[in-house]
Amino acid sequence: MNKPILSSHYASREPSDVRLAQMKYAERKVKPEAVINVGIGNVSLPTNPAMQKRMFSLNSPESPFAKGVIRYTQTSGTEEAQEAFKNILKSEGFDISKLHVLVTDGGSSSMELLLLGVCGPAGSDERPLMMIDPAYTNYISFAERIGRKTVTIKRHMGEDGKFNLPDMNEVEEMIKKYNPGALLVIPYDNPTGQLYTYDLLKDLARLCVKYNMWMVSDEAYRELYYTDDEKLVSLWGLSDEDVPGIEGRRISIETASKVWNACGLRIGALVTDNEDFYRGAVAEYTANLCANAIGQYIFGALAHESKESILGWCKQQRDYYKDLIVKVYNELKRLEPGLIVSSPDASIYSVIDVRNVVKPGFDSIDFVLYCAGEGSVEIDGVETTLLVAPMKGFYNVDNDDENPGKTQFRISFVETPENMAKVPELFVKLLRKYEAQR
Repeated sequence: MNKPILSSHYASREPSDVRLAQMKYAERKVKPEAVINVGIGNVSLPTNPAMQKRMFSLNSPESPFAKGVIRYTQTSGTEEAQEAFKNILKSEGFDISKLHVLVTDGGSSSMELLLLGVCGPAGSDERPLMMIDPAYTNYISFAERIGRKTVTIKRHMGEDGKFNLPDMNEVEEMIKKYNPGALLVIPYDNPTGQLYTYDLLKDLARLCVKYNMWMVSDEAYRELYYTDDEKLVSLWGLSDEDVPGIEGRRISIETASKVWNACGLRIGALVTDNEDFYRGAVAEYTANLCANAIGQYIFGALAHESKESILGWCKQQRDYYKDLIVKVYNELKRLEPGLIVSSPDASIYSVIDVRNVVKPGFDSIDFVLYCAGEGSVEIDGVETTLLVAPMKGFYNVDNDDENPGKTQFRISFVETPENMAKVPELFVKLLRKYEAQR
């Protein structure tokens, strides 16, 4: 009997590198006593108290769900959830008077809407999305899903753990070559932990204006910076005074997941100062009906928080992550000085490059699968393994031999401080054990 035929897309689809380790570990028949998962940016801290209050009282008289009824919201999101995103931006000092907010099911849904709104027709090379490599894997995945093209400006990780950025002449030549519809920046960078400066954003914004491109900023980690400069970097800090013509072409992707510690809530947003883009995005999102109604209600609590409360919460998160990042970085370098480790200035990620300490032919995916599928070592008397994300999928390269991610991994600072303290020893021991049998 003939079997039904899968689409070519499904037949060739592989899991995201970010989820690869977790999926492989779930299939593991004999599991070690413990597993530490730093492969996914799955924040494990409690969410904001105002959000918690609503979450724990969904049946209270003032809750719209008190009678057990859960209805659709308007496609653009409840007014309260929209105002919550605006209130955060306003508290941070940005002008919200011209902003439109579309609430989505997480920032990921916003990514797909973005690609549909700024790129050329499906299946063509017209107006691709330009990114700065390595870039968050989901942009490439969504582009492939809907037949849009991406092009990348390359970054390289130096021996000091710093990622370079190409000069503006190189960026301009890339724009001339590919004629992108939009430039994507991640100022608090995922995966590298790099923090962009306002000077860099202004230079890139000038090119967006010059070549009539949208400027898109993924601001999932805004507020999570660990430098002495306390000036908050954001696309919304750029105006026509800084870069004439930038207003009306600005789009940001927002989320409740990271700074607000609510990954599973699946609430994000597209924010723009262009009414036409907003109307088109809402029209497109009517196919999704609306974002999670309960999630919108819980997140909507932030619409009523004061500026002091918003900023105080953000500082609390910064202080927590900065301490964690410094400790892990120092211990990794102490245990294996040959490792190249990024010391992030922003976000909740660090990149480890093992190119100086492994044998030729090393492949990061093979090591990740080894750790998830069979590897373990003893830590504090407990057999333990580690789940990390290979970096190969963060690079948009055709030739696997040229992929810098073959020797690189992204770690997320999402486990408890006690577990994060074990990560350096665990990583180094597993790497040495793997290399010894290879």
